[in-house]
Amino acid sequence: MMLLSGRKASKALKETLKNKIVKASEKYSKSPSLAVILVGDNPASLSYIKGKKKACELVGIDYKLYHLKEDVSQFELETLIVELNQDEQIDAMILQLPIPKHLDENYLIDLISREKDADGFHVVNQGYLYQHKKTIYPATPKGIIGLLDFYQINVEGMNATIIGRSNIVGFPVARMLMDRGATITVCHSKTKDLKSHTINADIIVVATGRPHILTKEMVKSGVIVVDVGINRVDGKLIGDVDFDEVSKIASMITPVPGGVGPMTIYGLLENTFELYLEHQESKIKSF
Repeated sequence: MMLLSGRKASKALKETLKNKIVKASEKYSKSPSLAVILVGDNPASLSYIKGKKKACELVGIDYKLYHLKEDVSQFELETLIVELNQDEQIDAMILQLPIPKHLDENYLIDLISREKDADGFHVVNQGYLYQHKKTIYPATPKGIIGLLDFYQINVEGMNATIIGRSNIVGFPVARMLMDRGATITVCHSKTKDLKSHTINADIIVVATGRPHILTKEMVKSGVIVVDVGINRVDGKLIGDVDFDEVSKIASMITPVPGGVGPMTIYGLLENTFELYLEHQESKIKSF
């Protein structure tokens, strides 16, 4: 069994990205910049943005945090997003999720300019993804594909089962794997007899937020397993896969933590750099 280490992959990829950013910053006399909007003090979110800040500093991306109070109004948050959309010094932006329930999450995500949408959540960017047009891919699916590429895993011709159908992970990664020649099955909470869809899969991506939803009885020998889940059980972080047992059968599997998580952050960095390049090149063309 091979461990698909996101830490190892992201470390190598970030070093390559860092070199690209150094050269681009010299060329354009400006470093890429990422604005992160955080509402409230959700412990998980605070941990995530700490990791994002550290990663940005490592590769040379200017990181700017806008930390708002839990009771911020919809109008105040909309105003900030519009201001950042218009700020030419900001290349990319994310709204750290989850946000308080009194705020309209879908509206706010689409209010972020698609040209600054580092998470790849904007409805237009997602529409381009499904039409196989150039776009900004959601960070986690992009990180998953990057991880497969790093370990030289060619999914063409494989049967791929995705458990989870969110617009953040499940749907986008299904489309991206299909674009690479895999045959796709998407399962979800209403799927009957989940095992019948996983037992013959060559690669399984699990993103449900339900601990141990995938067990050893549900997979065939030699399967490749990508576990996106992060769950805290008895003070310990575990994924959606019964790692201890499934790892005995799988040929390759991601750990939790240290698998998809670091690659999601790398996907965000790469998206920021891509948006930065688009902005710099558009400025040159406008002269």
